[in-house]
Parts: sequence; C-alpha cells; structure tokens
Amino acid sequence: MRDPLSKKVQSIEPSGIRKFFDIVSEMKDAISLGVGEPDFDTPWHIREEGIYSLEQGRTFYTSNAGLKELKEEIANYLKRRFRLSYDPAGEIYLTVGGSEAIDGALRAMLDPGDEVLLPQPSYVSYEPCIVLADGVPKIIELKEEDEFKLRKQQLLDAITDKTKILIMPFPNNPTGAIMTREDLEDIAEVVREHDLYVISDEIYSELTYSGDHVSIASLPGMKERTIVINGFSKSYAMTGWRLGYACGPKPIIKQMLKIHQFAIMCAPTLSQYAAISAVRDGDDDVERMRIAYNQRRNFLMKSFRDMGLKCFEPFGAFYVFPSIKEFGMTSDEFATKLLEEEKVAVVPGTAFGRCGEGFLRISYAYSIDDLKVALERIERFIERHRK
Repeated sequence: MRDPLSKKVQSIEPSGIRKFFDIVSEMKDAISLGVGEPDFDTPWHIREEGIYSLEQGRTFYTSNAGLKELKEEIANYLKRRFRLSYDPAGEIYLTVGGSEAIDGALRAMLDPGDEVLLPQPSYVSYEPCIVLADGVPKIIELKEEDEFKLRKQQLLDAITDKTKILIMPFPNNPTGAIMTREDLEDIAEVVREHDLYVISDEIYSELTYSGDHVSIASLPGMKERTIVINGFSKSYAMTGWRLGYACGPKPIIKQMLKIHQFAIMCAPTLSQYAAISAVRDGDDDVERMRIAYNQRRNFLMKSFRDMGLKCFEPFGAFYVFPSIKEFGMTSDEFATKLLEEEKVAVVPGTAFGRCGEGFLRISYAYSIDDLKVALERIERFIERHRK
C-alpha cells in the first residue's frame, strides 16, 4: 500500500513535555511541576458571564473574526495597558488559543524556503509550525550569561537574504526571561534595517515582576511589521476556554483570517462572551494572581540558593530554568531519575530546543504547600547525586 502519511508531518518529533505527564498521571503521590497552567480557578465574574451566556442560548457561530464588542474591549485594553492602538474592525481577530494565531501568522506570511529566526529555548510549538508552513527554522541559541535575552549581534549574525520573520517569545516559556525597552530597541533597529517582520508572542505579558511589559510593536516603525499574539489562558486562568487573539496590519490579518475562516470558522462563542468580562473588569484579578506568582517565584529562588542549585533570576511568566550541569546527567536523565526516585515531575530543558540541554523547566503555577513538598524532595535528590 502507498504510505498514507505526510513525510513532513512524520519528520516532526512529538512534544518532549508529554512523556513525563503521562507517567506522573499514573504514579501515586507524585507531584508535577511541569504543567504550564495556572492553578487558580477562572475568576467568578468571568465564569458567571459564561454561564449567563449559555442560559441565554448564545450557542451560535459568531462572525469569523469574533464578537465586535470583544474586539473593541481588547482594543481598549491594549491601549490602556501597553500603549498599542489597533482598529477592532480589521486589525484584531479572535483565535482558538494563542497557538492557533502562531500557526495562522506563519502560514499567512511564509512561502516555501523563507527563513524564520527562532530564539531558543522557547515554546515547543514554534518550530513545528514553521516546518508545517514550509518555512525554514533558523535557531538562535540564547545564553544563560545573557539572562536568555536575544542580543543584537546574535540577530545580525543569523540574518541571510532568505530571512523573513523573527519570532519574539518574551516573556519566555521556559526560561522566564524578559526583554526591556532598551533590549527591544536594539532588536527593532535591526528588524527595520533588514526589512523583517516580527511575530511577538506576548501571552505572558501581564506576568512580569520587574517593571511593566513593553511590546515591540509599540516602538517606532514596528507596528506595521509586527503581529502581536496574546490570549486569556495565562493572565486570566482560562486555559480550557481556548481563546486567544492576533493583532497586526490589516493586509496580514486579512490573510490570517482567511485561514481561520476555512480551518476553524470562529472561536468558541461562550468563551468570547466570558472574555468580555475578563478584559473589561479583570485587572484586579490579574494583579492578585501576579502577586501570588511573584511570591512563589521568590520562594523558589531562595530555596535554590539555599540548596546551592544554580539558577538565573527570571522576571516573567511562571517558570524557572535551573542549571543541572554539575550533576553529569543529561536533562532527560535528571528528570527521569527525579521522577523515579522522588516522584517529582519537571520538564527537561531539551523539550524547548537542543540548547536547553543542562537545564530543567520548573513551573511555579502551584500552591506554596505543593512547592514546599516538591523542593524538599528535589533537595534530597541533589544531595544524593551531587558530585
């Protein structure tokens, strides 16, 4: 029989995160610090709006781009929070999570052979989505000594005559790294000089702990060459509602919406109505969760210092990225042994790119009580294996 499967799809490795989740789900008394998901419930006023919408029978399709009222509220929110100005009529549309927006942007903008600059370590979906869109990923390895920031010279060294898009994954999953305004100005200068486009994934924009988040699209000359991707999963603890959005120049959004129209139709109606309440009335909820995450972040960093585990201090998202190079094990070996011996699940750094070797991603989207127990187990483990 003829092989029914696409060679391109077969060439893509499954997510390196899932294997540990599958094991821990069947392991008694195990603690997982691997899930990138808030442990908070969706705030009640958001859930209440979703319930009310269901009771009112709002179970119909919306327009392909999403509810007009929600797009207007998003435009108001972006202007209020990040000094970004977008026309809700043609520069914003709603997606099924931020991941759909990443995929849609790449498919709308790439021709076969176009190169995409991808800083790593970074979110697991970027590289496969580039390949599926017939682009060529060009990896830029971020350095621990640079706090995992993208530096101007790294970008210049990676550009070729085939380069079209730069992905900006900040605040970063898995490292927690952020980019300051000064950092972004250096990058924006190169982007403008070399006529590149940017896909800026800002899903963790509300979760920063050292000053306010700055969007690269807010810098001079960058709005017209940037797609901003954001959503509701992280900031509002709405992962299961599956709702994100993309903002950008009308010609690009128009083509992204065409893909969305044929592949998706529209984002979930119930989620869209609930999200109106989130962006309109949810600032206090976001701040409450941000404060709690920062307390947990500080707790982890102090615990790592006390046990002598090297870890640069992250100021974004809800992850830490400690180095385990001193133990003479690969990231996968360390994570596997930690799970087997102490029943703590973390994610090997290599799940986020080869340059993640020697690191682990640990999420602090868990209660302090769970973190305390997990850290006691981790300390036992490293004392046993430290050379």
